[in-house]
Amino acid sequence: MGMALIFIFLFLLSSVSSSYGYDSLDPDANITITWDLMLDNGNTYDPGWKLSWTWKGDEAIWDMWGAEATKQGNCSRFRGQFLPHCCDKQPVIVDLMPGARYNKQFSNCCKGGLLSSMTQNPSMSAAAFRMNVNKASAGNINGDSSFMPMNFNLGLPGYTCGDPFQVPPTMFKEDGSRRWTQALETWNVTCIYSQFQASPAPKCCVSFSAFYNSTIVPCPQCSCNCQGLSGGKCVKSGETPSLLEQPHANEEDPQPLVRCSPHMCPIQVHWHVKNSYREYWRVKVTITNLNFVKNYSMWNLVVLHPNLGNVTQVFSFNYHPLNSYAYINDTGMFWGIQYYNDMLQQSGPSGNVQTEMLLHKVPRIFSFREGWTFPRRISFNGDECVMPPPDQYPRLPNTAHTRSATPTLSILSFSLLLLLIVVL
Repeated sequence: MGMALIFIFLFLLSSVSSSYGYDSLDPDANITITWDLMLDNGNTYDPGWKLSWTWKGDEAIWDMWGAEATKQGNCSRFRGQFLPHCCDKQPVIVDLMPGARYNKQFSNCCKGGLLSSMTQNPSMSAAAFRMNVNKASAGNINGDSSFMPMNFNLGLPGYTCGDPFQVPPTMFKEDGSRRWTQALETWNVTCIYSQFQASPAPKCCVSFSAFYNSTIVPCPQCSCNCQGLSGGKCVKSGETPSLLEQPHANEEDPQPLVRCSPHMCPIQVHWHVKNSYREYWRVKVTITNLNFVKNYSMWNLVVLHPNLGNVTQVFSFNYHPLNSYAYINDTGMFWGIQYYNDMLQQSGPSGNVQTEMLLHKVPRIFSFREGWTFPRRISFNGDECVMPPPDQYPRLPNTAHTRSATPTLSILSFSLLLLLIVVL
């Protein structure tokens, strides 16, 4: 017997597969934790992602469905045949893996802690779990917030969670939506990101090339790190990383082991202006994983470019425009096609994904000059990529600038000769 609470953990636009769940092109995206109080039966209750909080009293989690605490903690104060699932004052809760036992699952659970953005896959943008908790003290808690824990923490650098605040009770559908039930109480906790609290090191960089220029503009040197500096461990081309260099299985966020390069980034995005047609132009985008110890599942790429409002076709990625500012449509999100290229594998022959896309030329704004065809900003999995300096972008040949100018001396001479022949 007990009282049930359910957590629903949401990501808005940003993805938990990113390093910090933060997208610089959508800095106001937040995470909402919903805490539903479902049932009150005496001295126990059931609350209902690496997620932690602090109990106000001596509560203990007796059982869980859809998630588990990372540590059981000291349960010596309990005597009996069964011990609680977790007795920690600050429990840390993690998602169950796919394929968990059916009797331990719960609705929207068991994704291995992986949440997608709502744009990529709405069905994967929420997670929930349920737990039975021993109350700190008996009595009626309706209308009393004393049971609510405090100091919620997502375990993600830069995110700060506010205090719980009460909202209208959550409604639930039953019996094919013919019946509605509701929680006894519902509390929300909003977690926001502040770039002033955490400034993660860049993890990707961008390089450029174009059909009208033989120059390939590489990623800026030391974009993510420099060879020889702390954290700059890399593997030379043609070599295989040593087993001693690879991370251990218990490391949650292993230090990148990347292919040696001037920029030392785990991810490189290459933007190539491929063709120019009468009414369209074609771009090829390649994302290369230079990290030997990490795959990127459900990756996403957010691009800011003035011509993205006129995307005609994207061949090998999914695409969705992000209208961040009213009618300005210059930002779009790309991600892989399921079972085809939604997994960016670790560095090697299969460690890249690529697509081409056609964009319609808008006469009043389209230009090949001054690097207009290259993006202004790019982020990969929420990490903003380091861009080359604008003065290094591939430029049109000098002859292209004078093609529409006054006729050259040779053309004038040939015209004069034709005139003399006609006169004679």
